[in-house]
Amino acid sequence: MKRVLVIAFVSLSILYIGDYVSIRYRMAKHRTPFGVVTVQRYYAVPQKNRKTEFYFDQPQSQACINSLFPHFGYSPCWYLNRKRVKQIEM
Repeated sequence: MKRVLVIAFVSLSILYIGDYVSIRYRMAKHRTPFGVVTVQRYYAVPQKNRKTEFYFDQPQSQACINSLFPHFGYSPCWYLNRKRVKQIEM
């Protein structure tokens, strides 16, 4: 069991490092590793009568990175494309 965990950890580490090197290569060659996704946010505000009222915000563009994992503080574009609507609980 321990050996399987070590192999999984090493494999994920190699994949992450390869993803990072790929992004650095694209940045060095002046290729854009970044993208933009439009995200719709709305606020869910609970009322005293135990109902929830929703307030929708304007769609906003959010920068993302074209990679498998998050790097440099940016979320991957594939993840943001799946999560275009974001609910904020108040």
